[in-house]
Amino acid sequence: MAFLLVVCSNSQGQSLPASPLAVQGVIDLRTIDFEHQTINLDGTWKWYWQSLRKPGDPESRFEYTPLPGLWSKQTWNGKPLPTHGYATYALTVLLPPNAPPLALKIRDAYTSYRVYLNGQELAHSGIPGTSAETTTPFWLTQVKQIPKTDTLQLLIQVANFHHSKGGIYKQLTLGKADHLRFQFNRINALDFFLTGCLFMGGLFFLGLFLFGRHDVSILYFSLFCLLYSYRIVGSDHYSLHSALPTSTSWSLLIHLEYLTLFLGVTVFVLYTYSLYPQDVSKWFVTGLGSISLAFALTTVFFPPTIFSQLITPFLGLMFVYIGYAFYIYWLAARRGRPGAPYSLMSTAVLLLVFLIIILKYFQIAFPEDLILFFGYIGFFFLQSLVLSFRFAFMLRQAKEQAEEGLRAKSEFLSTMSHEIRTPLNAVIGMTHLLLQDNPRSDQKEHLDVMLFSARNLLHIVNDILDFNRIEAGKITFENLPMDPVDILQNVVSAFQTSAREKTLDLRLSIDPTFRTRVSGDPTRLAQVISNLVHNAIKFTEKGRVLVSLKVVSQTEQEITVTIAIDDTGIGIAPDKQELIFNRFTQADSSLTRSYGGTGLGLSICRRILELQNVELCMESQPGTGSRFFFTQTFPKAAPLPEKPPVDELVVENRPVSNDKPLQGISILLVDDNVMNVLLARSVLDRLGATVDVATNGQEAVDMLDSSKHRIVLMDLQMPVMDGYEATRIMRERHETLPIIAITASLAQEVGDRAQLAGLDEILVKPYNPGRLTQIILKHLNLPT
Repeated sequence: MAFLLVVCSNSQGQSLPASPLAVQGVIDLRTIDFEHQTINLDGTWKWYWQSLRKPGDPESRFEYTPLPGLWSKQTWNGKPLPTHGYATYALTVLLPPNAPPLALKIRDAYTSYRVYLNGQELAHSGIPGTSAETTTPFWLTQVKQIPKTDTLQLLIQVANFHHSKGGIYKQLTLGKADHLRFQFNRINALDFFLTGCLFMGGLFFLGLFLFGRHDVSILYFSLFCLLYSYRIVGSDHYSLHSALPTSTSWSLLIHLEYLTLFLGVTVFVLYTYSLYPQDVSKWFVTGLGSISLAFALTTVFFPPTIFSQLITPFLGLMFVYIGYAFYIYWLAARRGRPGAPYSLMSTAVLLLVFLIIILKYFQIAFPEDLILFFGYIGFFFLQSLVLSFRFAFMLRQAKEQAEEGLRAKSEFLSTMSHEIRTPLNAVIGMTHLLLQDNPRSDQKEHLDVMLFSARNLLHIVNDILDFNRIEAGKITFENLPMDPVDILQNVVSAFQTSAREKTLDLRLSIDPTFRTRVSGDPTRLAQVISNLVHNAIKFTEKGRVLVSLKVVSQTEQEITVTIAIDDTGIGIAPDKQELIFNRFTQADSSLTRSYGGTGLGLSICRRILELQNVELCMESQPGTGSRFFFTQTFPKAAPLPEKPPVDELVVENRPVSNDKPLQGISILLVDDNVMNVLLARSVLDRLGATVDVATNGQEAVDMLDSSKHRIVLMDLQMPVMDGYEATRIMRERHETLPIIAITASLAQEVGDRAQLAGLDEILVKPYNPGRLTQIILKHLNLPT
C-alpha cells in the first residue's frame, strides 16, 4: 500500500515533490525546466463569487481560494456557499523566457467553464451563465497550446446549476505542449481500446449465452462488460465527450455515467451469486442487489442534482460489495469450486482498482492512468478465465454425461436386442417347424404372415443395433478373400420370395469381364446390398428390380467395379433426395405409414461405405424409379478353391431331415429359457438326437460326459454361471468336443470373449432350424 501511494502521488505528469504553489493569485515558474517537468497550477487563486468576469473588466471585490476545491468547502465573506452559482478564478503565471512551446491541460469542472488567456478565449466546456436557463453544462478535458510569452493572465469562468457539486475540482496542468498532447492522446487511446475490448468481450459472452450453453453467469458477465465499457470512456477523463459534438445532452451523458455504475454493480452481484450459489447468502446478496437497483432507479427518475448526491455513499458501499465478493471467492476456492482461484485473484485486482479510483475521486492521490488500464485488463482477463474454465468444466461434464449416455444407450440396446431376439427365436423357429408339418392352406397363409412379421421385427432390431455401433465407432472391417458375385447371387436368392409376392422381376446382371476374387469385408458388402435391394423391393409396386455389377477398370493388383440396384418404383423428388439419407427419415412422412420401416437402411449403407471412403450415389425420377449405386476399388485376392456358392436362403429354409442324421448322437443343450429349450429339442428330436438339458453353466459342467455327449449347444447369458465360464472350465478339463454358442447377442459383441473361452462357433438367435442343423452336421463331420 505504501508503494501504491508513492506511485499515485508522484506519477501524474512527472511533477516533482518541490513543485511551486500559487500564492495570492500568482505562481512563479521562472525557475522551472519545462523540458523535464509539468506543473499543476495548485495554490490560492483570486476568486470572484457570483461574477463572470471578462478580460478588461474593472476590478471588483475578490477573495483568495484554494484550487482545486469545491464551493461547498469554501466561504465568501465568512459564510458557507451553496453548490449552485457562478464565479471567476484568476491567476498570474510567471514563465521562464526560454521555455519550450507550452500547453495547458484543462479538465472538466462542475459543470461548465470558459478559459481566457491574456485577454483571449482559450477554451470552453459548455456555456457558463448566471442562471440555470443561461447555463449549458458539459464535461470535457482539453489540451490547448499557449502563445510564447513570459507572463500568463488566466481567467476562468465557472457556473453550476445542474449538479449537486460546484467548482473546479480537478487540477490544471501546465507543461511542454508535445508531452501534454502525447499524454492526452495516450489516455484517450487507452480508454477507447479498453472500451472496445470490454464491449467486444461483452458481445462475445452474450453470443455464447444466446447460441451456446444458457448459463446465466455468462449472461450476467456479458451485461457487466457492456455496462462497464461505457464507464471507461464516459467518466473520469471523459474521452467519449471529446469525440461528441458539444451540443450533445449533458443530462443524457451523466445519466448514462451513473446508471452504468449502479446497474453494473447490480449485475456483478448477480454474477457472483450465479457463479457460486452454494457459497452465497441469498438474503445478503438480495439486499446488496436491491440497494444498487434502488440507486439505479433513482438515477432514471430524478435529475442530476438529486442522484449525483448518491455517489459518495455508493463508493463507500463499493468496499462492502467487493469485500463480500472476495470472501465468497475465497470460500469457493477453499471448497474447490471450478474457477474460484481466478475469481479470487480478479477480485483482489478489482479491489485495488477501486481503491485507486476512490483516492483519485477524493483528490487524495493521482495515479498513472496505465495503472488503472492494466488493473482493468487484469480484472476482466481473470474473470474471462473464470468463465472459460467454467465453460470448459461444463463442456467436460456434458461430454462425460454424453459418453455415459452413449454407454447406457449401447448397453440398453444390447440388452433389448437380447430380450427381443430370445422370444423371436422361438417364434421364428416354431413357425419354420409348423410350416414343415404340411399345414392346411389357410394355416400356411397365417404362418407365412407370422414369419414375415417376425422377420420384419428382426430386421428393425438389426438396423437399430447396426446404426448404434456405427455411431459409437465400434464397427470394424475385415479384409478377407471373397467373391462379390457369390454375395450378389445369395442376396438376390434371399429376396426372390419377397419379389415374387409382389410379382416383381428381380434379376442379377454380372459383367462377364469380372473373373477374379477380391479382398474385402463380405459381411458388410452383403449388408449394404441387402439393404439396397430390400428398399428397392419395398418401394416398387410393379415392374422390376435389377442388381448389377460392372467392371470400371482393373490392373494386375486392383479392380474397380460399380454395383448398382435399379428399380421401377415410386422414385424420389429432387428436393428430397438428400433427405432420405438422414437417420430415421424417409422422403415423405406418409411413406412411413404406407411402407413402414425405421428409415435407417440407407443411412447405414451410406455410413458403411463412407467408412471405406466410398460414396453411395443415387439417381431418381418420381414415378419412374430409382438407381442406387457405388463404385469401389478392391485389391485382387489369390484365387480360392472353386466350390458351388452356398445359398443361405436354401440352407435356412431347408426342412429338417426326416432321415434322422443324428440318430444315436447325444447332445448337451445348455439354456435357461424354456421356449428356446423347447425349440431346440423339437429340432434335435426330428434329427434323431438324444438331448440332455442343463439350465445354467454350473449344471452343464457337472453333467458333461465326454464319453456320452458328442457336442454342446451353449447359451452365453445364464444365471449361476454363464456360458463363457462354463466353456472355460470344460476346456481346462481338456474337453475337446465341439461347443457351439447359441446367443441372442451379436457375434461382433461376443466374438473375442467366445474365442478366449474356447467356443468353436457362434449361432445368433433367432436361428432357423436348417441353420442349426447345418452347423451341428459340420462340426460332427457328418454329410449335409
